[in-house]
Amino acid sequence: MRILVVQESDWIEKGPHQSHHLMERLSEHGHEVRVIDFEIEWRRCKIGPFITQRVVFESVHKATDGGRIMVIRPPIMKLPFLDYFSMLITHRLEIKRQFKEFRPDIVIGFGILNSYMAMRICKRNKLPFLYYLIDELHNLVPQKGFRSIARMIESRNIRYADLAISINEALREYTIEMGAEIAKTRTIRAGIDFEKYLLSDGRTETRNEFGIKDENTVLFFMGWLYEFSGLREVALSLVDASHQFPNLMLMILGRGELGEELRRIRDAYGLQDQILIIDWRPYNEIPRFLAASDICILPAHNNEIMRNIVPIKMYEYMAAGKPVIVTELNGIKKEFGIGNGVIYAQNSESTLGKAIEVINAKRIFKEGEKARNFVKNQDWNIITDQFLAELLKLSESRSHEKD
Repeated sequence: MRILVVQESDWIEKGPHQSHHLMERLSEHGHEVRVIDFEIEWRRCKIGPFITQRVVFESVHKATDGGRIMVIRPPIMKLPFLDYFSMLITHRLEIKRQFKEFRPDIVIGFGILNSYMAMRICKRNKLPFLYYLIDELHNLVPQKGFRSIARMIESRNIRYADLAISINEALREYTIEMGAEIAKTRTIRAGIDFEKYLLSDGRTETRNEFGIKDENTVLFFMGWLYEFSGLREVALSLVDASHQFPNLMLMILGRGELGEELRRIRDAYGLQDQILIIDWRPYNEIPRFLAASDICILPAHNNEIMRNIVPIKMYEYMAAGKPVIVTELNGIKKEFGIGNGVIYAQNSESTLGKAIEVINAKRIFKEGEKARNFVKNQDWNIITDQFLAELLKLSESRSHEKD
């Protein structure tokens, strides 16, 4: 099967997300996958041409060793607002080009604008279009004034897609609210490479590498350091608690807009021994960092972006046998419930207090076992087979319509 993916995020720098895991595994199974992506972080680049060139990245892989994806990045104009305007032209031309050269059997949309263009081209060519949601996409648009327009387009994508797949039940309810027919919605949850986390070692070596002592209890976060990640509040809470709990550490693995502020907090309060900030590492190193930690955290703000999603890192935290302290978010609570190794904090500021409660009650191991047991059947092979089955059904049904 030839699969064309369109998205409005950076396939190379971001993730790995659900999309990387699924597409690379489908590639390993012999399916051809091409991705049209967008350099969403271009504004962070200090230098570079005003108009970019079309770039093709061959044999990209982030989540697996065997999957190989071709990523195509159409040119854009690197000016605010004009980046979107130029994308309307260049992405449409690239999608049409791929229809001629690649001749996809199915198109999967992860974005808003280029998904809308891809969906319309699919309709004209009688090809199936699948819309995959891991977020409420319009809430991710950085310019607030554009979000109402983005919501309208996202709603059309959902309503006219042949199938809308969501990563959790809360997002599936969201697709129905946005106009999807119930019969055309599915939930396919995130997966995990369970054995990789179950058998992971490196705790002692990793702790030694970063100066973590045996007596330290490590709270761990990994991922993009968004302003709404809640890590600012956790770091400031640690400032207040550092004298009473000198063996408590916060280890952050990632990069993003909050990184510099977190370093300033660490340095201003002399917490170099308690706040450890590590730049992003290759995905295959993640298990050793999880092995080196004791409790994982997701202290995100309860905002429109985070309310109904379940980040894939939750499954990875739990597969590693770690209890997770998380802000009480609707999507996560629906997904994991109560008593399954996920402990809910009222807000970002109370995350550290909840962690201290778990430590004082000596519940780290017990809660971690609950977490691992809850996700043990979420193997990526099972999830990929479920996803492929939906693709094949869509492709076959559209073939029958053509006949």
